[in-house]
Amino acid sequence: MRTTRIAITMLSAFLLVSGLRASAATDLATLFWMAGNWTGVKDGVEMEELWLAPKGNSMLAVHRDVTKGRTISFEFLRIEATAEAITYWASPKGRPAVAFRMIESADKRVVFENAEHDFPRRISYWLGDDGSLHAKVEGTLQGKPAAEEWTWRRAKFN
Repeated sequence: MRTTRIAITMLSAFLLVSGLRASAATDLATLFWMAGNWTGVKDGVEMEELWLAPKGNSMLAVHRDVTKGRTISFEFLRIEATAEAITYWASPKGRPAVAFRMIESADKRVVFENAEHDFPRRISYWLGDDGSLHAKVEGTLQGKPAAEEWTWRRAKFN
């Protein structure tokens, strides 16, 4: 009898964890709208962000800013689904990655947050009605609220 209870408990735990993994992977699949090659220009800076489609419980991306033919900034990005959460990892200029946990996901909109990080503290992506990809970072700089926003258009891969 005791062996049967232990087996049932272990099976229940396995099914619960499996269900969570499937749920996180399913939630990640809803971010397919971010996938693609996105470009834009802001204040003379050419911006590129390339997102791979969800696969293997992850999405990978690279961002690059170019001015006067020179790369002035770059960032490696990934979104990862685990049993616990969907997490956005940002690694600007190759620095160690910082985690931002998904706190909101709606139709063609997602928000990630790291309450312990000053800037950015919150990262949002959404797809505009015109098909453009938007991103916004918010947080605190020098003790004051700060935000920055970008808009990109879908482009062919060059």
